[in-house]
Amino acid sequence: MTDVNVEGAARRRNRLMLLLILGLSLGALLVAGVLRFSGWRPSGHVNKGQMLQPYGDLRDFTPTLADGGAYRWHDSPRTWRMVVAPRDCDTARRAQCAFLLENLDKVWRIMGRQADRVHVLWIGAAPGDVASLREVHLLRPDPRLTAALAGSDDPRGDPVWLVDPNGFVVLRYAPGADPGDWRSDLARLLKIN
Repeated sequence: MTDVNVEGAARRRNRLMLLLILGLSLGALLVAGVLRFSGWRPSGHVNKGQMLQPYGDLRDFTPTLADGGAYRWHDSPRTWRMVVAPRDCDTARRAQCAFLLENLDKVWRIMGRQADRVHVLWIGAAPGDVASLREVHLLRPDPRLTAALAGSDDPRGDPVWLVDPNGFVVLRYAPGADPGDWRSDLARLLKIN
């Protein structure tokens, strides 16, 4: 009789453990589903810049370089672009533009071996000599280009945009945004692509 009780107790304990494991597994799936469909994302996977909806489309537009040549999106596959269109860099705001260019250069250098997959497109006059900055491509101002850059007329200052390898403007950083935010998003995107 005692052997039967011991066997029955062991069987109940095994069933209880099985049900507990099954409950924990299904509970974890349920929590994951709720988090996924509620829109929650871990902080490491959230963009620091503003995701543009709809994306600006520059695929069919060929910007003109300051020297008169053409900058083609598809000549550099897998290359991301940080685009800036600062105003009045040759006059009153020269120091602010120089600081922006310095931050863009720092972010580019921090990319390390991935830096060659990043171009900085500077629209308009540069605040100084950029010949030593191989990542900087000076572009001539063009209303069609600035029209594709959402919020280019921001009165607070000069935003920065991130353009994907195909020519879509995907992220916008507000004027004065932390360059660490540019670096964070860019580093993640370079790993993905």
